[in-house]
Amino acid sequence: MSGALRGWADRRPGSEVADVRRRVLIGAAVVVIIVAVVFGGAFAFQRRLIYLRDAGPVPPAAQVLPGGRDVTLRTADGLDLTAWYFPADAARAAVLVAPGNAGNRSLRAPLARALRAAGLSTLLLDYRGYGGNPGSPTEAGLALDVRAARGFLAAESRVPMVYFGESLGAAVVTGLAVEHPPAALVLRSPFTDLAAVARRHYPFLPVRLVLRDTFPVAGLVGKVRAPVTVVYGSGDTIVPPEQSRAVAAAARGRAVEVPGADHNDPALLAGPQVLEALTAAGPP
Repeated sequence: MSGALRGWADRRPGSEVADVRRRVLIGAAVVVIIVAVVFGGAFAFQRRLIYLRDAGPVPPAAQVLPGGRDVTLRTADGLDLTAWYFPADAARAAVLVAPGNAGNRSLRAPLARALRAAGLSTLLLDYRGYGGNPGSPTEAGLALDVRAARGFLAAESRVPMVYFGESLGAAVVTGLAVEHPPAALVLRSPFTDLAAVARRHYPFLPVRLVLRDTFPVAGLVGKVRAPVTVVYGSGDTIVPPEQSRAVAAAARGRAVEVPGADHNDPALLAGPQVLEALTAAGPP
């Protein structure tokens, strides 16, 4: 048989079909491997993307604000967490500040200074794994941390308590407020639930299938038996403003928009709208 005929025989229809099938199977295997790697990575490392902790030590509270105290919060699972307490003279309320997912409590010092000037005592906590604290953050762990913070304030002060949650912290204090109603609940830049905001930033991932921590704010806030105020920025690029408005609607509460403010702008850290919401929330 000539070379041309042998080549034709080698490329007969059955051989070509088998070759196509083999390539399809190889391609499918590659896709499965890629998907498995993406899913596995998203599952294994998701908490590193959620909790952007600053684990470094923080200065003493008195160095940050005269009269401040370094306090220890004992959690139900046995962790000792450090926090700052800034008592106000003749305080009319105490504010429990649950921070967002990044940094540590030193970023909230301007807020504590302004609240104390307004006659509100303030507790700035750091979650487990943040600000030199032991442990690693999880949804269940943060719930224990904020309950320890509330326990400290309840024992330390006999004045009404206001919960203030920033972003992720809004989810943390909403869960606390369902169990232990405060005098008022103020949520800054809350999302409806973690999957909703994660899907905004990672649209290529099936986030609801892989998320281990869910933080369902909108699903819980309607159960809170206290006045709810939501403060958010119209220019927020982290938590879509419509999600914060949806939380306010679910709570049947007051919504305060800060025009043009992005998620980490000073106006949303200790700006006048935030301070007004907190001071108005406490008793006169």
